[in-house]
Amino acid sequence: MTTYRYTMAELRGQLRQLFLTGAAIAMGVAFLIASVSGSGALVDSFSQTAAAEVGPGDLQVTGATAQSVLDEGTAARVRQVAGVTEVSLRQTGRGGVLTPAGLPLDETAVVSSVASDPALRWQLLKDGRWPGGPGEVLLDAETARRIDAAPGADVRLALADGGTATVRLVGTLDGRGAPSFAGRPVVAVPDGQVERYATGVSGTRLDLRLAPGTSRSQTAEALRGVLDGQTEVRTREASVAEATKQSRTLYGVVLIAALSFVLIALAVARMVVSNTFAVVLAQRTRQLALLRCVGADRAQIRRLIRRQGLLLGAGASAAGVLLGTGLCAVGTALAGTVDLGPVHLSLMPSPLTCVLAGLFGVALTVLAVRGPAKAAAAVPPIAALGGAHSAGSGTARLRAAALSVLLLVAGVGLLAAGVVAGPPLSLLAVTLGAISSFFGVLRLCHRLLPAVVAALGAPARRLCGTAGRLATQQLRLNPARTGATGSALLLGVTVMVSAVTALEITSNSLVPAFSARQPGVFSATATGGTPLPAGAVTALGAEPGLIVTPVRSATLEVDGRSLLVAGADPARLNATADGVDRARALADGAALTGFGDGPAGTGAAGAHQVAGAVGQPGTTLRVEPGRSALPFTLQTGAALFVTPATMERLAPGAAVTTVWISPAEGTDRLTARRAMDRALGGYPHVDVVDTAAQAETMRSLLDRMMLITMALLGFSVLIAGLGVAATLMLSISERAREIGMLRAIGMSRQQLRRMLTLEAVLLSTAGALVGTGLGLAYGWAAARSVTSTLGTTGGPPVLLVLAALVLTVLTGLAAAVLPARRVGRMTVVAAMRAV
Repeated sequence: MTTYRYTMAELRGQLRQLFLTGAAIAMGVAFLIASVSGSGALVDSFSQTAAAEVGPGDLQVTGATAQSVLDEGTAARVRQVAGVTEVSLRQTGRGGVLTPAGLPLDETAVVSSVASDPALRWQLLKDGRWPGGPGEVLLDAETARRIDAAPGADVRLALADGGTATVRLVGTLDGRGAPSFAGRPVVAVPDGQVERYATGVSGTRLDLRLAPGTSRSQTAEALRGVLDGQTEVRTREASVAEATKQSRTLYGVVLIAALSFVLIALAVARMVVSNTFAVVLAQRTRQLALLRCVGADRAQIRRLIRRQGLLLGAGASAAGVLLGTGLCAVGTALAGTVDLGPVHLSLMPSPLTCVLAGLFGVALTVLAVRGPAKAAAAVPPIAALGGAHSAGSGTARLRAAALSVLLLVAGVGLLAAGVVAGPPLSLLAVTLGAISSFFGVLRLCHRLLPAVVAALGAPARRLCGTAGRLATQQLRLNPARTGATGSALLLGVTVMVSAVTALEITSNSLVPAFSARQPGVFSATATGGTPLPAGAVTALGAEPGLIVTPVRSATLEVDGRSLLVAGADPARLNATADGVDRARALADGAALTGFGDGPAGTGAAGAHQVAGAVGQPGTTLRVEPGRSALPFTLQTGAALFVTPATMERLAPGAAVTTVWISPAEGTDRLTARRAMDRALGGYPHVDVVDTAAQAETMRSLLDRMMLITMALLGFSVLIAGLGVAATLMLSISERAREIGMLRAIGMSRQQLRRMLTLEAVLLSTAGALVGTGLGLAYGWAAARSVTSTLGTTGGPPVLLVLAALVLTVLTGLAAAVLPARRVGRMTVVAAMRAV
C-alpha cells in the first residue's frame, strides 16, 4: 500500500509537467473513436441510400439475368397471387431534356416511371408534387437547375418518335434517392407514359404491396411457383441486404484507411509520451538514485514508473473517450441540421468502441514508458551523491550508431532498387526501403536535427540577437532532447508530404495515360458479360460519324491452359493506345501477350500449340516476345491478342463481346455520343462507357483522397505540437536556475519569451524541412513504382506541401505560447531558488 501511495503522490506532483502529455493521449483516443464512428456512419449512409432505392414495397420481383423480361404480362400473373393487393412495374428508358434554346443536354436522360400507388413510390420527392396524369413530369433537381426550371414551369422533352413535346414540371426529385442514376438527368413520368418519352424501354422491377397480415415469405414462395426461373422474388429485407452487400466490403476498406491514419497519430502520441517521460525522469535522477540508496531495487523502480504511466494513460484515455463521444454527439447534432436526403446520420460510437479505444490508449501509454522506465532503473545509487552517470557504454552507443547507419543504407538501397525495378516488386521494395530508411533517420535524429537547427540558427542569431543565439545554443547543446522532440514532428510531416506527393504524381501520370492509351473513346458491352446482340453491332456500324471496332473473343486451350483470346482490327483502334503499333505489325498466326514472354506468364515467346474445336485440327500460334497491355485493355481478362484473320482460324464464328467506338474525323464527342444513343435505342442491356469520363472520375477521386489525407494527417502534426509544448514546459523546470541567472544579468522577460518561441520555431522548422525532404523522396519513389510502365509525369502539389510546412511551423509557434507565458511570470528570486 505504501508503494501505491507513493506512486499517487509522485504522479500528483508531476501532473503539471505531464498535463500536455496526457492531452496528446486524450486527443489520440478521441481521434480513434471519431474515425471508427465516422467510418461506420459513412458506410451506413451508403446502406441507407441503397435501401431507399429498393423502395417501400413488401416484395420485389427482378430478372434473374440481364435478358429477363418483366412486362405487364408478368405483372398480371403476379396480381393473381393471393395476398397481393397492388403491383407496380418499374420501367426505364433513354430520353432527352431540351434547354430553353431547344438544344438537347449533353447527357442522355433516364426516363423512369412513377408508381400510381403512393405506397410503392420509391423516388425521393424534393419539391412540388407527384405527377397526376399525362403531360406532367418530374426532373431531378440538378437538371431543373441547369435548364432554369421550377415546379409549375413548362419544359421541353424529346419524344420516342423523334419529335419534341412541351410538358408541365410539377416537382423535382432528390438525386440522392437514386444512386444508380447518379450523374445523369432523370425524368420521372406517370405509369404508362415511359414509352412516349423514351427508347429502349425495359421493365427492371416489380414492386408489390401485400394485404395487411399476409406472410411475406409464404407469398414469395407462391410467386416463385407462378413465375418462371428467369425471375427472382425477394422480400424487402432481402432486397435491402442484397443492395447493401457491397457496403460491407466498403466498410472494411474505409475502416482500414481510417485506422491507418489513426495509427500514425497514435504512433506520434506514443513518441510524445516516451519523450516527455524520458525528460521527466532525467530531471529526477537524484531522486531515483536516493530510492536506490534506501533499498529500492531496479524492478521496483520500473514498476513505480510503469504504474505512473498506467495511471496517466487511464486518466487521459478516459478523458479521450469523453472528448471523442462529445465530438461525435456534436457531429450528429450538426448532421441533423443538414439535408442529407434519405440518409439519417448518427456518429455516436458504440459502448464497445469506447471501451476498446480507452484500453488501446492505456496500453499505448504503458508501452511508451517501458523504455524510459528501463533507463531510469539503470540509475546507480552513486548518482545521489553527485557522481557521474553515463546513459550507456561506448560499445552500446557504437552498436546503436552502426544499426542506424545499416538501416539507412539498406533503406536507400531498397528505394533505389524499387525505382528502377518493374512491377510488382517495385512497390514492395519502395515500401520496405522507406520504412527501413525512415527508422534509420529517426534513430539519428539526435545528430541530424541539431545540425539543421545550427544552419537555421544563423539568420536567427543575426536578426534576434541574444535571444536567437541562446535559442540556437540550447537546442544544439541538448541533442538528445532536440532529436526526441523533433522526431514526432518529423514523423507527421514525412507521412503527410509523402502521401500527398504520391497521390499527386500518380494522378498526373495515370489519368492522362488511362484516357490516351485506351483503344477507343467509348466501349460498349452487354450487361452480365454476354455477347453483344448482332443488331447492336450492325446499328453502330451503320452510323457514319463513328469508327466501330468489334472485338471477338473466345476461350481456347493454349499449351493445355485455358486462355481468353481477343481479336480485332488494329488499324481501327486509337493510334495512341498502348501496344497498338505492335498489333498493327502482327502477321497472320502471331499474337501479343499480356503476361510477359509467354502466354500464361511462364512460357517462352515462340510457337505454342492451340487445341482445335470439336472436329477441328489443332494449330500453331506464334507469340511475340515482350508484354503488351493491349489484350487486357481491349477485352477484360484477355491474355492474347490476334488479328481478325487469325481469330477466325482459331475460333470460327467467335462472338463479339466488346465494341470500341471513336468519333470519325470531323465528328466531335457529343455528336458521336448522340449517334451511339440512336443506334442503341432498342438495346437497353448494352452498357456504354466513356473513357474520358472515367479518367475524370479517377482524378476527382484522387483529389478527394489527397484532401482527406492532408486533413487526417494534420491531426498527427497537432499531437506532435503538444509534444513540443510539453518538452519546452519541462525544459523550463530543468533550466530554472539558468533562466534566473539570465534575468539577474539583465535579460528581460520579453527576451526570454522570444528565446522560448525561437526554440519552438527552429525545432518545428527543422523537423518540417527534414520531413518534407524525406516525404518528397518517398512520395516520388512510391508514385514511380506504381506508374513505372507508364512513365512518371508532373511533380508534387506545391501548394499542399507549402501548407504542410506552414502548418508545422505554426504548430511549433503555438506550442511555445504556454512555456513562454510561464517564463514571463517567473521572478528572479524564484528561479534562482529552484533546485
